[in-house]
Amino acid sequence: MALPRKTGGWGAILYSLKMAHRAGGLWPMMRALTSRNNCKSCALGMGGQKGGMRDEQGHFPAVCNKSFMAQASDMQGAIPDNFFKTHSIETLSRWTPRELELSGRLVSPLICEENDTHYRPISWTEALEKTAIKIRATPPNKSFFYASGRSSNEAGFLLQLFARQFGTNNVNNCSYFCHQASGVGLQQSLGTSTATVDLEDLDHSDLIFLVGANPASNHPRFLRTLMNIRRRGGQVIVVNPARERGLENFSVPSDLRSLFFGSEIASLYLQPQIGGDIALFTGIAKALFELAESNPAILSKDFIANHTENFQELETDIKNVSWQTLEAASGLPRKDMEKTARIYSESKNTVFAWAMGITHHAFGVDNVQSIVNLALLRGMVGKKHAGLLPLRGHSNVQGIGSVGFTPQLKKALLDNLESKFPITLPSEPGLDTLSCMEAANQGKFEFAWNLGGNLYGSNPDSTFATEALSKVDFTLYLNTTLNQGHFLGRGKTSLILPVVARDEEPEPTTQESMFSFVRLSEGGPARYLGPRSEVKIISDIAEQVLSNDPFPWSKYGKTGNIRHLIGEVIPGFEKLKEIDKSGKEFHIDGRILHTPQFPSSNGKANFKVCPIPAVRKNSQNSFTLMTVRSEGQFNTVVYDTKDRYRGISSRNVVLMNQNDMDRLGLLEGNKVTVRNETGKMANQKATAYPIKEGNIIMYYPESNILVPRNSDPQSKTPSFKSIEVFLELEKAI
Repeated sequence: MALPRKTGGWGAILYSLKMAHRAGGLWPMMRALTSRNNCKSCALGMGGQKGGMRDEQGHFPAVCNKSFMAQASDMQGAIPDNFFKTHSIETLSRWTPRELELSGRLVSPLICEENDTHYRPISWTEALEKTAIKIRATPPNKSFFYASGRSSNEAGFLLQLFARQFGTNNVNNCSYFCHQASGVGLQQSLGTSTATVDLEDLDHSDLIFLVGANPASNHPRFLRTLMNIRRRGGQVIVVNPARERGLENFSVPSDLRSLFFGSEIASLYLQPQIGGDIALFTGIAKALFELAESNPAILSKDFIANHTENFQELETDIKNVSWQTLEAASGLPRKDMEKTARIYSESKNTVFAWAMGITHHAFGVDNVQSIVNLALLRGMVGKKHAGLLPLRGHSNVQGIGSVGFTPQLKKALLDNLESKFPITLPSEPGLDTLSCMEAANQGKFEFAWNLGGNLYGSNPDSTFATEALSKVDFTLYLNTTLNQGHFLGRGKTSLILPVVARDEEPEPTTQESMFSFVRLSEGGPARYLGPRSEVKIISDIAEQVLSNDPFPWSKYGKTGNIRHLIGEVIPGFEKLKEIDKSGKEFHIDGRILHTPQFPSSNGKANFKVCPIPAVRKNSQNSFTLMTVRSEGQFNTVVYDTKDRYRGISSRNVVLMNQNDMDRLGLLEGNKVTVRNETGKMANQKATAYPIKEGNIIMYYPESNILVPRNSDPQSKTPSFKSIEVFLELEKAI
């Protein structure tokens, strides 16, 4: 297979124009993108009060084709009136994520009751009444509440408060299936669960480690940051089992020089085997210790002595592990780890950035902490222009967690709520997302509320997910468009409520970026008459269910009142109380660590000894699979079957090393079956790709059918990227 010669650039521009055409033209698209609303795509963030397509530094145009994709989805026409009469649930259950996404906007409440063959529209009055009646009849411990990162801070805060006042802490979000390992690992090591840097820090760094991430496809605007580092003489070390073309050279559309001539991104590209990251970072640390024997200044001894704990335990562990063990576990030679250590030893300001290639493992927390250890050895945390950056996905996934959409509220928030109102919230911890799925499969839930997202599509083991969700008596979905969860993740009764998009909200809302920067989105005129605001839906249902409640639900049907309350009860959000008047967006206090004062119990950072995972011994036809997103998708939403930056035109493929194909006697395009104890996928095309031997790639969410429910015991994040599978050549018929 021939890889594309160029990525980004004119191709990205043409694709964005295609999205604009789909949305009704370039002028309507640009009018939407330049409105004062936060970007609907990734958590890098842009828009808000500085104006659309501007980041917090004012850079323009801060936009990418992902923004165009998301906006085009919201600007598409309504689902035709006869759609659900024409298409049965059985038929729509076979549609692809892309086909469902492009069916149109949801504009009317839809219900499917037990034994129904079709969804049917119902009135808003009936929909809200049915929901309220079911919730009132449900014991609180037999309900759970799930949120995606698409919703606003206001909606997330209000719904989690309703769930707890109803009586349950079974409140969780999509981060348990993506970056929860980052939050847990950072919290244990530093006392904070978010990035320690702001956007400006990246403009002064001289080295970025980009680990287990493919921002060319998933965070395209981040490539401009990487381009600028290379231009000012800095370096970018990419760590990825697959050699992604967009991380080698990328044409940044907003930069003329890069647009015409391209920009080199990786100065060093390391390809460990899947799951080999801890061994790699331990090897780099071991090489640093050896370099420090002749140059002690390489290690930040004063910083380590005054601002960290457990250094001796880490040093002993690293010095005792052999290079032979590290090479076998990482899949990389010693010389590559030593070369990386030399580059790192010369850096003044290093930023470590990572994504789900690090977190999607049964040892995801250890993966994160092995990165933190490497940063602490040279004092690259707790200073300006250096630090740690989890590259989070959806535009408000971090905000949803910040406002309390978690199985247990932080003590300060819990105390503040109970002090302000005459309420007593449940204190026992609720269930995380995967545990809720396990409980659903045991028939323990009668009601589930899904605030956006696609819980079915986000889950490992798709067959299990369908079975588990089918046992829930009543499932409520709040969405803008259709997804597979509405058909393959149905409860006995499923109700879909259409909601407005962010730039259609009747009142302002806020979102939080991966840099802990809070933006105010102004909303805008409704595109359709049917959809409603999430906040209004939540407050209306809460009033019906908790009619005699001491909490004034009707008051908090207004987003401004919710913001004021958030500012009163959540530490760090105090500025939210004034944002409607001042329009001043802000970084959350205490998040960005520019001094070595850590928000841990003793004010220090902690080194963590991270065990090196056992090396999997692959047999003749067994491989380690990692699931990935394509350039034409965002999370579970597939906008296009083409993956332009990998040169792939369809999604039923297995990307594998040419040597592995030769060893198995496979030719390009041969049909193979991929199976394991969890599931099986037939009719997949073997496709050569520059990935580490013994490892393969398949597309998420389709390949979730192969992903077992193994999870990190600390973060409860499933291992979407370290899966043993077996390949079999299909016989020609």
